Amino acid sequence: MTNEAIKYKRIVLKLSGEAIAGEKGFGIDPATIKTMVAELKKVYELGTEICIVVGGGNIWRGNIGQEMGMERAQADYMGMLATVMNALALQDVLENAGVPTRVQTSIEMRQIAEPYIRRKATRHLEKGRVVIFAGGTGNPYFTTDTTAALRAAEIDADVILMAKNNVDGVYNADPNVDANATKYDNLTHLDVIAKGLKVMDSTASSLSMDNDIPLIVFNLNEPGNIVRVVKGENIGTIVRGH
Repeated sequence: MTNEAIKYKRIVLKLSGEAIAGEKGFGIDPATIKTMVAELKKVYELGTEICIVVGGGNIWRGNIGQEMGMERAQADYMGMLATVMNALALQDVLENAGVPTRVQTSIEMRQIAEPYIRRKATRHLEKGRVVIFAGGTGNPYFTTDTTAALRAAEIDADVILMAKNNVDGVYNADPNVDANATKYDNLTHLDVIAKGLKVMDSTASSLSMDNDIPLIVFNLNEPGNIVRVVKGENIGTIVRGH
């Protein structure tokens, strides 16, 4: 690992479950996850310490539970289990690419992954292992966005990287729907909350603001973008604490 010319030494990468699903929109697409891991390996080889928080929307969505009349907490626990499945898939592809990886879950399931222990996670990073945080926060009513903000604060990450599908930053409207949507280059977490921008949920934004953790929103599907962000190139939208 070279550790050359990187702006962010320790990152939390937030991936949606849909990012792993590819064009299909559901499940895990082998070609998509392999392409993603190839990009991550380049970042890893720069000497960046990588944590990943992955969602579960490609396997289970809360609105399905609502339609079934399911209790919200029960539906959220199912979503947490979906994130574990995605994390295990990511781990396997990373390991096959030669990148040592550990999965830590907020809900204990010791046969397949480690329980989340902050000091152990930090030690893994220092030893050059990618750490994937699965199971959300372990609590219903909290999103994986909030998990990303919480873990970033706990492990003292330099930045949260919010990887988006086919969107290259934060806009004042959905650019896929509104041709006049305007992109923001710089925002504060307070701007995000006040303007009601759909970047993270308000709990995650508040947590990031309170702990002064910058957030960069960028297009995951553009080859080389994760490397560019880690090196400090000006792409996407940066959201700062103040």
